Amino acid sequence: MRYVMVQIPNTPAPASSSTPRSVPTSADVARLAGVSRATVSYVLNNTSAVRISEPTRRRVHQAAKDLGYVPHAAARSLRAGHSRMVLMPAPPVPAGPLYSQFVHDFQGALSRLDYIVVQYGASGLRGDDAARAWAELRPVAVLVPGPGLGPEGVAVLKRSGARAVVTLGSEAVEGAHALLLDHAGVGRSAARHLYARGRRRIGVVVPQERGLEMFSKPRLRGAREALHGTDATVTELPLAHTEDSAAALAARWRSLGLDGVFAYNDEYAMLLMRALQDEGVRVPEDAALIGADDLMLGRLLRPRLSTVRIALPSGRDLAGLVDRAVRNPGAAPESHELFEATVVRRDST
Repeated sequence: MRYVMVQIPNTPAPASSSTPRSVPTSADVARLAGVSRATVSYVLNNTSAVRISEPTRRRVHQAAKDLGYVPHAAARSLRAGHSRMVLMPAPPVPAGPLYSQFVHDFQGALSRLDYIVVQYGASGLRGDDAARAWAELRPVAVLVPGPGLGPEGVAVLKRSGARAVVTLGSEAVEGAHALLLDHAGVGRSAARHLYARGRRRIGVVVPQERGLEMFSKPRLRGAREALHGTDATVTELPLAHTEDSAAALAARWRSLGLDGVFAYNDEYAMLLMRALQDEGVRVPEDAALIGADDLMLGRLLRPRLSTVRIALPSGRDLAGLVDRAVRNPGAAPESHELFEATVVRRDST
């Protein structure tokens, strides 16, 4: 058998498609756009102190787009002496439509002030322990929803570089700016409305879901305060946000002898209203019903849902507070009382 020797050329192997491409830099953008690196920085960082012609701005933006270049956040932080990150820890309970809209407006207002808003997911930590986890990210500001954070946690955040710590709750915390939310005032408004409508045996729904007690307990307390010394009674009504729980409460409604109910918020009010109607309890003839938050769905119900409208701070106002604190971290903490609670009477009362 004959053998044929074949010589295979020693050619380099083609580059693997998985080989990572080099990360584009501002120098690459400058070369492609035909400008200096300083001009690239001015354009991409929206620096208003330096005038750059519109054609040059378009050229820089196009070069950055073609190369897939984005500015390096850490490098910007080093130049500025602090990050532009505003940390928003996730609330300890599911956020409803009212809070979600507030967060959306706040994020938009901060973005227009050139801050980066980062929402931090729940990690099982609370209070000062959570503050240590937040501090690892080195935010320039932190907006803390709900109670739990103490003076020690505020100090930890400030030592890590946070120039502004803003709490959103019922009590101020030493060293932090405070947006005070009067949940007891919501309960007082609802109870006074029911009393003015002639109701004397009033129930107050208290959600059974964990975490909501930080809102529901003050609302229950406010209702009791409003009716203290009158001829009215207040009955606490535990309720889970499920159809079965609402049906069970509605099934024993007549034995409770109640003629009015403040159902914590609109979502629980809508759940309970349907269960009461299924049980043959007429709203408002047999039981007047009021919620809170003034959600649009409440206006679509029949009967239309009475509610307590809550005035949260505007996103622009809160973003302005954060920006002032970042610019002047040595200023005394501000405290603002929020929650202008206004009853909106509709068909259900």
